[in-house]
Amino acid sequence: MALLDKHSVIEKNATLLLIFSFAVVTVGGIVEIAPLFYLENTIEKVEGVRPYTPLELTGRDIYVREGCYVCHSQMIRPMRDEVERYGHYSLAAESMYDHPFQWGSKRTGPDLARVGNRYSDAWHVDHLINPQSVVPESVMPKYGFLVDRMIEPEYIEDRLKTDALVGVPYTSEMIANAKADFAAQVDPDGDYEGLQERYDAKVNVRNFDGKPGISEMDALVAYLQVLGTMVDFSTFEPVASR
Repeated sequence: MALLDKHSVIEKNATLLLIFSFAVVTVGGIVEIAPLFYLENTIEKVEGVRPYTPLELTGRDIYVREGCYVCHSQMIRPMRDEVERYGHYSLAAESMYDHPFQWGSKRTGPDLARVGNRYSDAWHVDHLINPQSVVPESVMPKYGFLVDRMIEPEYIEDRLKTDALVGVPYTSEMIANAKADFAAQVDPDGDYEGLQERYDAKVNVRNFDGKPGISEMDALVAYLQVLGTMVDFSTFEPVASR
């Protein structure tokens, strides 16, 4: 009873309640934040994770512009039902070059963290043009206009430079060849060896929307097809288990 009586004193005194609340929050904050100053890096480096190519980065900007993140998360939680449905749980390293990240918490549609190479380019194009043609119960709006919006990499060098300022490891060579790499990724008959050397030999190179020229559809599909494909989870081993 003595402790309860003392507790009631604090509850009835606004000043004491404020002081003790501040003390609790301060101690809790220090306990959580202080250890971070002694860590070299808070994100475990994972083999395979690379910056987006110029075309993929453009597609990501279109994805954000059209509000796709409002209905689709990109974070698989380490729970059995999610892992069995979507694949390996998301790693922090997979989002280390995303500004801002696309984790999300709303799933009107499925999570897209591992959607890359799960469907064909044609499926994605059909789905974006008329979602109900492939998923009858879908409430997703139509994005067919993306096919007719042709794009030029006029500012792509500046876009890469901006991301480089916040830590994305775009090299001076990547920036200098940004326009060439942008065009090379949609031309499987062209010279794309430089693109693969600068990014990865597994970079998707093809005409994503199946039509002449480079459209916003090409860029968006290129972005969707790379999601969740950078890390080889058949060989991945968490640091904690090594």
